Amino acid sequence: MRLRRGGPPVADPHRTIPVGIRAIRPIPTPEGYRDAVARAVGQIQDGHYTKVVLARSLRAEAPGFDPAPAVRALAGRDPGGYTFAVDLGNGRTLFGASPELLVARHGRVVTANPLAGSAPRSADPVEDSRRATALLASEKDRHEHAVVSDQVADVLRQYCKDLVVPAEPSVVGTATMWHLSTLITGEIADEGVSALELATALHPTPAVCGTPTDAARAAITALEPFERGFYTGMVGWVDANGDGEWAVTIRCATADADGLDLFAGAGVVADSSPEAELAETTAKLGTLLTALGLENSDVA
Repeated sequence: MRLRRGGPPVADPHRTIPVGIRAIRPIPTPEGYRDAVARAVGQIQDGHYTKVVLARSLRAEAPGFDPAPAVRALAGRDPGGYTFAVDLGNGRTLFGASPELLVARHGRVVTANPLAGSAPRSADPVEDSRRATALLASEKDRHEHAVVSDQVADVLRQYCKDLVVPAEPSVVGTATMWHLSTLITGEIADEGVSALELATALHPTPAVCGTPTDAARAAITALEPFERGFYTGMVGWVDANGDGEWAVTIRCATADADGLDLFAGAGVVADSSPEAELAETTAKLGTLLTALGLENSDVA
């Protein structure tokens, strides 16, 4: 496994990569995804749960696919993210570039950076700035973010002292998305608690599942027509001293001998729009599609 963050770009992020993709099939169809979001909104409004994260997948047929060039492109396009590639055995590879730190522990310092509430970037600088400003002011997105950051802080308070949680979120950007972000820091109370223990206590956050967790997980099982596999898990490292870093396994794909499966999800709350959530997942898929030399317009 390789997990890389920071440093200068290691590849030309605009280079087209020929990967021999023959066909791309959306799972579910765009219409099916909009229908699932609409059903989830109805269940939320009926009080079954508060938030659920619904994902969709693209199955790309690409016999003999080599993920290495795509991984290099991901690291070059978003050098501040967590780029990873994991050999799963049997010719399968999990790879991606996550923007979200689940938790890190270095000595007594604990850091978490939940992201929730998103907007696509724009190539027009004026429009791009407008979207960032609108995201920060969005009541819907701030509510979605608070559900996540509040739960992360509540869990970390069980392990930390002097936990610092900003009162307001900020906006951070990747090459394709703006996200609402809260950088949470604290001091571990017991140095015997490792980064891995903290990560397993936090996972899954409402950013990848929903809340309450059990009800949201049941809704995902009922509404998503595919298995997530390693998507929305966690990827990282821990050493013998308990230090380590764990990122949320998003903006990722799983490759096999015949092709690859790409994943993206969006948080659904009471006032979510099916069309807007479809657009958000399409924008998030752009991270992987661009690394593959494709564009969002190549898929529905």
